[in-house]
Order: sequence, then C-alpha cells, then structure tokens
Amino acid sequence: MTMHPTLTDITARIVARSAQTRATYLERMRKAADDGPRRAHLTCGNQAHAYAAMGGDKDALVAERAPNLGIVTAYNDMLSAHQPFEGYPEKIRASARAAGATAQVAGGVPAMCDGVTQGQPGMELSLFSRDVIAMSAGISLSHNTFDAAVYLGVCDKIVPGLVIAAATFGFIPGLFIPAGPMVSGLPNDEKAKVRQLFATGEVGRDKLMEAEMASYHGPGTCTFYGTANSNQMLMEFMGLHLPGASFVNPGTPLREALTDAAVRQALGITGLGNAYTPVCDILDEKAIVNGIVGLMATGGSTNLVIHLPAMAAAAGVLIEPVDFAEISAIVPQMAKVYPNGLADVNHFHAAGGLGYMIGELREAGLMHDDVTTVMGQGLELYTQDPKLIDGDLVWQDGPKASLNEKILRKVSDPFKPTGGLAELNGNLGQGVMKVSAVAPERHIIEAPAAVFEDQASVKAAFQAGDLNRDVVVVVRFQGPAANGMPELHSLTPVLAVLQDRGHKVALVTDGRMSGASGKVPSAIHVCPEASHGGPLAKLQDGDLIRVDAKNGELSVLTDGALDRDALTPDLSANSHGIGREMFQVFRNCVGPAANGARICV
Repeated sequence: MTMHPTLTDITARIVARSAQTRATYLERMRKAADDGPRRAHLTCGNQAHAYAAMGGDKDALVAERAPNLGIVTAYNDMLSAHQPFEGYPEKIRASARAAGATAQVAGGVPAMCDGVTQGQPGMELSLFSRDVIAMSAGISLSHNTFDAAVYLGVCDKIVPGLVIAAATFGFIPGLFIPAGPMVSGLPNDEKAKVRQLFATGEVGRDKLMEAEMASYHGPGTCTFYGTANSNQMLMEFMGLHLPGASFVNPGTPLREALTDAAVRQALGITGLGNAYTPVCDILDEKAIVNGIVGLMATGGSTNLVIHLPAMAAAAGVLIEPVDFAEISAIVPQMAKVYPNGLADVNHFHAAGGLGYMIGELREAGLMHDDVTTVMGQGLELYTQDPKLIDGDLVWQDGPKASLNEKILRKVSDPFKPTGGLAELNGNLGQGVMKVSAVAPERHIIEAPAAVFEDQASVKAAFQAGDLNRDVVVVVRFQGPAANGMPELHSLTPVLAVLQDRGHKVALVTDGRMSGASGKVPSAIHVCPEASHGGPLAKLQDGDLIRVDAKNGELSVLTDGALDRDALTPDLSANSHGIGREMFQVFRNCVGPAANGARICV
C-alpha cells in the first residue's frame, strides 16, 4: 500500500518534534529492560511479603521460571462498564495457572462515572482523576514483581490514565482487556428527545427517569459513541487490545474466550520468552497517529483531543492540536454512531466494526502498518474477526463490505469527506470544535454573546426566557486551572432547544463537552483559559462573536472588546466540597488543555 503523503508528512513532523523527548524516554526504558526480570532484584524478605498470600502459586513465584502477571483493575460496580471486571482477577489467575504462570492483583485504581457527576460538583474532579489513576497504577506496579501487566479499564479518564502508567512502565509488556458494551436498550435519539422535553417542562421527572433507566439498563459500556467507546477504539487502533475485542458484549462465551486469550498473549510477550514486546515499542509516533486517524474516521470524542497528548507525552511523543486538525482534513468520516447518527456501538460492530474500518484505512494508505502491537508486527490481524468455533477461539477474515451502509461506509464513499474536527484560532485564543454531528448550515455562527461563569446561570437564563434569540453562550472560568475543567454536557438539552426553535446558537468555553455531545456548534478547550487572563475573561454581554468551523476562526468582532481588563472573579467556591479541597495542588500546577492538561509534566 502507498501511504497518503500528508499523513507521512504529519508523522515526520511529530517524529522531528519528539526527537529529544522520545530518545530520552527510550533510553530509560532500555536501561530498565536490561536489568532483566523484575523479581530478580528483590531480597528474600521482599519476596516473602509479595508471595505470602499466594497459596499454591508460591513455589512457581519463588522459582522465577514462569512469568508473573500484574493485574491493575479499575473495577467498581457503580460503573456499568466496569462491573463485569469483578470476576476478572480470578479468571485471569486461572488462565495464568493453566499456562504454567502466575498472576496477582497489583492494585486497584479509582474510576468515577461522568454520567453520575454531570452538572454536579464532583465533575470538577473528573479530569484530574486521569492523573490520579496513572499515579495509582504506578504505585501498583512499583513493587517490581511483574513480568507483564494487564489493565482492566474502559471509561472516560480511566483508559487514558492507565495508558500513561503503561507507558511510564513501558519496559514491561502490557495488554488492555475490555469488558464490552451493554446490549442495546432505548435508542439514544429517543432518550435525547425526552431530555429536551424535560428541559422545557413538557414532561416530568418520572418520564425522564423512565427514559434514562431504559437506556442505561445493564452491565457493560454505555452504547453511545462517547469517550468510553472512543477509548476502546483507540486501544484497538493502537495495538493494545486483542483484534476485535472492543465491542463484544459482557458475559458471552466469546467475551470469556477473548479474556483467556488476552492473558495467554500477555504471558507470551514477556522478557522471559522469545517474543518480548514492551509497551514502549508499541506506543510510538506511528501508533499515536493511527489512534488519531481512528478518532477521525469514527467521529469520536473530543475528550481524546485532551487525553491523547497526555498519553503520547508519557511515551515521549509530542502532539499538538494542529496534528488533529490536519489529520481530520484527510481522513473521511466512515461511521455514523450516536450522537453522529441513530445507531449504537452494537449496530456498528454488527455492520463490520473496527476490523472493516482498519482494513479500509490500511488499503487507502491512511494508517501506518509498520507498527508493533501486542500481537506482533503489522495490523493485518486487526482486520479479522474473532470467532468461537467448536470451543476454540480463531480469527477469520472480516467483512470486505459494510453490512449496513447507513452505519458504516468505505473510505471512497464516506458520510463526510473529513473527520469532523476543526481547530479554531483567533483573537479569542485557540480551541477545537467537533463538527461531525453539526449540520453544515451551522458551521458558521455570528451572534451576540451571553456571558456566564457557571452552568447553573445558563440554565436559569434559559428558564427566564433570556436566551430565546440568536446567541453565542460563553461559559468561562471552566478551564483546568479554574475548576478542573468539568464537562458541560448538561447544557446540551438547553442549547439544543434554542437551536430547534430556529435560533443561531453556539457555545464558547474554556471547559469541555461530553464525548456524547453533538448537534450544537461548540468551541471548546479554549486556551489560554480565562483564569489565566485569556481573552474570554474580557468579554461582556452583547459582544459580537464569530465561531467559524469552515475557516477555523474564533473571534470577537466588537471594537475595543479586548482592550478591557480581564475579569478576576472569586473562584474560592471551586476549592472545597465533594473532595475539591484535596485537588488544589492540581489546579495550581496543571498545564493548558492544548497540551493535554497534564499535571506538572
């Protein structure tokens, strides 16, 4: 296959930009790997503590002839996506024993549900939880007793945090094991309609609750294509999952077989064998570019525009917003999954899923095939489907044509010619907009500003009828340094109602939107953020704002608007309650969203 020349150029630019940081990272990883199997460096006393509770596995651990697998789990039973992980440690230990090896739970990491905290104070801890997860996983692996690790996580900040940890411990192999999506429930478009009716007072909370419970109704990942399922796509595109593992439902025989196979594969690529494949060799510049390509081709979550730079930086790779925008310009949108369409991820998987998409993109020269994965070299296996035939797990050639062109299309006949992510620049700073679900006639909005400093004030203004007009809603002081950069997804029904009334509506914010947000044009992640004196802090009600996704512009057109002093409001209310007081150190040292909102790195 011939690589797309623009993708080659973008990758070369990332390689050049990352030359020093990547070389330093790899030097550290090679040195750590040269020290040999981890357990060899422990004293007898160290090992006695590590193996005290391991019963019949003690002899194998002491002998050090077979690999010991570390399990890092994000299990809790509040997240439907993570509830299936409850029984995984015992399954993993059994699979390891059957292969003549051992496995231990290295540790657990926190896993919060953004669906529970949307619009609540707890959402202000959400983005920072990513770095807490990375550090928690680091503590788990610091015992230095593991020859490889498996990572159990699915949802929004959990997978990025685990990837940061896996890259930091990149001298050992690592493999991500998913749990799969819940089976389909109430269609997402019907749920969205009920939410809008509730926002206007046309239905009561009883109907809203009925719709929500019918949508989120069982174990597994939520079925819309938000951040959690975008994470799963990334792990497959970047070679950290088994092929075809992302979207197999929990509790099925195929899911069980894939988990067993993942354990065996992780054990087979340790430094004790002949197929040593450390994470540092998988997570390189080309793997990161492949992940961005997948994000664009699927119309994935804008949250990954923050997380991918942080994940990449942990492996010494430096990516910037312009990389996303330029890759978006050449990668077509091949899938329509809610909020970009009516289908859910189960429908997408049935139509051909990631295997079909990877095959198409490879043939079009839009993916790097000369990459290392947990399965070895190249992506050919990732175009195949796992099947359970007569009790044996096998991979067979995937479909060569989409099984539902209303959901999944080939590269040459996409839903849209680009990936649906625009970089915005102008006198208001730098931001991004997900346009894959925004109607083309709404890609340019020019209207007076209505300026707010919290979500509650926007909702109050809507209820009072003050926003019933053409308007650009500006919600500022929502960046990572101000209050942890919460998602503003609870504004989506309100803004959608205004838009459906025929008004020109847009959102501008230094905060985030949910990976499930869609049809309202939203300029998000604006940098520099208002709390750092960014231009958003100078805006006033009535200022004329232009949000232009076609030409990549984010500007205030009112003369003299930026000559004003930046507002410095009292943000002390963000510093306490629901655990926020413990995260002041994070707010003090967090980096800009454009660089991944990283903590002190």
